[in-house]
Amino acid sequence: MVLKIFFPQCCNKADSGLLVGRWIPGQNSAVVLAVIHYPFIPGQVKQYIHQMRGQSGVDLTVLGSWSMPKEGQEGMESFLRDLSTIFPQGQWLQLSREMGKIGFRCHVLTRDQNGKLVQQEKELKEDGGGEKGGTKRGGGEKEVEGEEGGGEKDKVIFIHYEQRKVMLSQLHPIDNGVPDPQTESQLPQVFGTVCQSEPLFFLDKYDDGPVKMTHWQSEGREGSIIVELMKQASTPVCLLTTWMLTLWTSLCSSRILNMRPMRFISSKLSTCLQLSYRTEHLQTVCSPTRATAHNHFMRKANIFVSFFVDVSLGLLLVSWMYRENRIGKLANTLVPAADHVAKELEELLQWLMGAPAGLKMNRALDQVLGRFFLYHIHLWISYIHLMSPFIEMILWYVGLSACLGLTFALSLLSDITALLTFHIYCFYVYGARLYCMTVYGLSSLWRLFRGKKWNVLRQRVDSCSYDLDQLFIGTLLFTILLFLLPTTALYYLVFTLLRLVVVMFQGVLHLSVDFINSFPLFAMGLRLFRSYRLAEGVKFRVLCEEPGTPLHLMMDINPLKVSSVVQTYRTPTYSCYPKDSWLALCKKLFLGELIYPWRHKTTKID
Repeated sequence: MVLKIFFPQCCNKADSGLLVGRWIPGQNSAVVLAVIHYPFIPGQVKQYIHQMRGQSGVDLTVLGSWSMPKEGQEGMESFLRDLSTIFPQGQWLQLSREMGKIGFRCHVLTRDQNGKLVQQEKELKEDGGGEKGGTKRGGGEKEVEGEEGGGEKDKVIFIHYEQRKVMLSQLHPIDNGVPDPQTESQLPQVFGTVCQSEPLFFLDKYDDGPVKMTHWQSEGREGSIIVELMKQASTPVCLLTTWMLTLWTSLCSSRILNMRPMRFISSKLSTCLQLSYRTEHLQTVCSPTRATAHNHFMRKANIFVSFFVDVSLGLLLVSWMYRENRIGKLANTLVPAADHVAKELEELLQWLMGAPAGLKMNRALDQVLGRFFLYHIHLWISYIHLMSPFIEMILWYVGLSACLGLTFALSLLSDITALLTFHIYCFYVYGARLYCMTVYGLSSLWRLFRGKKWNVLRQRVDSCSYDLDQLFIGTLLFTILLFLLPTTALYYLVFTLLRLVVVMFQGVLHLSVDFINSFPLFAMGLRLFRSYRLAEGVKFRVLCEEPGTPLHLMMDINPLKVSSVVQTYRTPTYSCYPKDSWLALCKKLFLGELIYPWRHKTTKID
């Protein structure tokens, strides 16, 4: 059997006294949490431990004694040993430190069958070997083997840990590898014991109580005046924000705004989706319910930091836009840019109405489609010139929306892009519908030639007999559609490419908004600057290996991987990625089915 004692580094030089901690149930292990200094009154120690046990919920107990050699305290070790009768335990650890040595000596008092404590000194061996020729004096029910013994080999291993880091860290399950089940069940109990024993660490040397202790915070409580002031100010701010959000949600849920046209338009605008998303975020952050679970706290912290960074970037954008009259310059360049785009589109349509790339087109259909699209361009450019006197004022008010956050400004830019390129979207819809009708007509008439038809009820192709008139009309229609297909396919290809350029630009904006909304900035900051807060596991290194002393190991925390941090703490968001695969997307483009660029609010992912 191996007795593992988890010992805090802050207690290595503590004064003599009692060890306070917990025996891990089901494991031959003990977690030392603090050292109560001598002098003390045993009754007050029992009362204090009982009080801490009720506050923390941890089965705290006196594990044993700790002796630090000092002048004038020669009989301290025997005195502390006698305290085992006052604090009855199944095992009583008696740790002592010698002058000039780093390691500890360990004596264990075990109870025999009569209930009496019998001392047995465990010879502490190295992992896998030990000191040969050594013997152990056994009493009671345990026997320890030396070089020639034939009993049970006992080892004691001291595992030193940094108490502050273990208390503040959160142990995550290991995704890869096959961990030891015993270690996996033991480590969470060690971390949980230290974390739940936080009330025990509130007692420092400046308190006037009868009990003096050594732990990681015994020199003074760790705290920040700024953090305490923010905690005090957060309550009224959260109440005010919650009241304003309640008014806003009640306004949005009114009957006028829930009418079908308004609801349909708001569900397709990125600005409305982002506004509802941020409203939900603020409701989560300003919720009066305290975040007790670690995941709930990390979610609130990530949302708060993301919102703070988003608003800060938006204010920087506003300060940049309203300097040196950049709004006026942008408004003055917008109309000439629209004229340039319209001119390029007219030249493209004139090229398509001729002989593009030497292809022989159906002249009648080519002229009809070309003039139809040219008329749409004329309407669009007339609309832009009609709105030109108000463009600067519109941009001025739109720029102020960045005060709500950079994501709001990007969402608004995506909607403005959709409005300014609405003519390209119309061209794409017209071309896609015409091409789709041609493709599906050809496929249906091709089945007619083979004596087949599509069974709508059973969703399959069945055999069918046609008469001569049906075959003759089908042949004529198939020939007409086949010769018109190059013209419709060319127009569809050109306008689909233009539409894909606009969709890609909007996709970049949506990805940027989604990245700011969902990226766990707080968790990533912890991973970079306080990596021990997010622990994936632990690693051990030899700290001391002296003859006649136990093996001393140092437990270091393995930080969580960056990819695991992003995957674990990523904020759930509305997907801006296409729901279809690349193969399905190519199939839709080939068949002429419409591809909608907007995000669907129902596709919420985690």
